[in-house]
Amino acid sequence: MQAAVKTIGIGIGADAEKVIDSACRVHFPCDIVCYLRPGTAKIPPGHPRVRMAESGAPESALVSDLMAGVIDAAVRGTLPANATLQALKVAAGVDHLERIALLETAGGKKFLFAPVGIDEGWTVSDKLVLIRKGREIARRFGLPEKVGVLSGGRFGDVGRHTLVDRSLADAELVAKLGDAVHYEILIEDAIESCGLIIAPDGISGNLVFRTLAFLGAGHGHGAPVVNIDRIFVDTSRASPDYTNALLLAASLLE
Repeated sequence: MQAAVKTIGIGIGADAEKVIDSACRVHFPCDIVCYLRPGTAKIPPGHPRVRMAESGAPESALVSDLMAGVIDAAVRGTLPANATLQALKVAAGVDHLERIALLETAGGKKFLFAPVGIDEGWTVSDKLVLIRKGREIARRFGLPEKVGVLSGGRFGDVGRHTLVDRSLADAELVAKLGDAVHYEILIEDAIESCGLIIAPDGISGNLVFRTLAFLGAGHGHGAPVVNIDRIFVDTSRASPDYTNALLLAASLLE
């Protein structure tokens, strides 16, 4: 029996043409629904698998349809972060979201990275959860399952500041419990062999992501939310396109 075609929703706020162009350039077998306000844009002819779902509150409509099973996966696209992610938290019954980003360096090296939100990944247990779930995603994408854990300094820096000492100690514990390697602050070494890299905390992780994507000629391809029972890929409105984010959502459906 042939499997049913999956449906992925993507949100449109600003830059409607960029999102619609991304949806129309997708070549894998799925239907794509674009959630947007009435009159925002139109789907060009010749793309029968791409359609619109107009709503006065596309953020809520996207999340509602995801949770109800109307669509199989969702991508935030260019919808505003605060309203969309708040709607997702309420609908999923969680007080925070945990995301693992798929990043790509300027040289074309892809890797998973977390935490990327300032309120994520602050404890040892948080990081261990990200490692466990990140390894599963790495396996699906054919990335190395080796995990690199970062800290706020090098071993030779012990004693310079209590926060650095704590960061080093936490990273050692995370690496031991998570079957990972502590690379100290040397992200440039971790990227050589690790498919998943764990930042010291949510603030530094967010800074690494933004520096790579917005200053370092790298790319952020989307960040799946891993602490809910639905597939939701968070994205940045500054992304040049969303084809990889849609592919990421489709890969997680398999």
